[in-house]
Amino acid sequence: MLEEFDFEKYWLNKFSKCLTKIAGEDIRQEVLVGSENFTESTDVDEIFSWSQKAIEKLDLLVDEEKRIDIMTGCACQYSKQDLQEIKKKYEETKDRDLVHEMLQEKFENFLRNTLKLNEEYFNFIVNRGWGLAGIKIKNKIIATKIPKSGFLVEYMKESDLEKKKAHYCHCPRIRDALKKPGTRISPTYCYCGAGFYKGIWEEILQKPVKVEVLESVFNGGDVCKIAIHLPSDKM
Repeated sequence: MLEEFDFEKYWLNKFSKCLTKIAGEDIRQEVLVGSENFTESTDVDEIFSWSQKAIEKLDLLVDEEKRIDIMTGCACQYSKQDLQEIKKKYEETKDRDLVHEMLQEKFENFLRNTLKLNEEYFNFIVNRGWGLAGIKIKNKIIATKIPKSGFLVEYMKESDLEKKKAHYCHCPRIRDALKKPGTRISPTYCYCGAGFYKGIWEEILQKPVKVEVLESVFNGGDVCKIAIHLPSDKM
C-alpha cells in the first residue's frame, strides 16, 4: 500500500534543502527549529504561527536575493511535460509573443474543458488577464493568480471580501489562516507562489528569470499579483 502523501512534510523538505543550499546549515537549523514533528495533521494555527516566525528569522538572517531564491525553490511547479510543445516552439522561433499566446490558449482550455466554467466566470477571469499567461508588456509579464481551482466557484459566489480571500489562496499550509481577518505574514513567504511562474518561463526560455511579488492577499491585497521579468533576448 502506498504511503499517504503528506504535503507538510513534502514542503518542509524542499524548504530545508533550499535553506542548506543557499544559506547554509547553521541558518537552516535556526529557521527550521520547532517544525521537526509537523505533519499534515498538525493544527493549522500552529503551522501558521511557526511559519510567521520562521520567515521573520529568514528576513533577519538572509539577504533579499537569497531569500527569494530559497522561497521560489519551494514552489509547486507546473508540469514540465505540458510545456514541451511551447518550449520547442520558442526554440524554433524565439518569438516570445507567440509562446505567450500559446500559454494563454492552454489556460483558456483548462478553464473551459477541465474546470468547465460557465461563460460568466470564464469571461471574468480572462478579461482581467488572470491566470497562467498573464499580461505581457515587452519583457515583463504581470501574472495574477486565479483563485484556488477547488474553491473557484465559491470565490465567485462569495460577496464578503475577507471570505473571498480565504477561497483565493493556493497554499495548503496556511490558507485557512486567511479566515481570520487581519492575518499577515512577511511578503517573503509569497515568493513560494511566485516560483510557479519562474519555473514556467525558465523551462520555456532555458534562461534564468526574475520574479517580484507585487500584491498578495496575505498582505492586504485582493489578489496575488506577480511580475515576471524576462531576460533580454540578447542574453
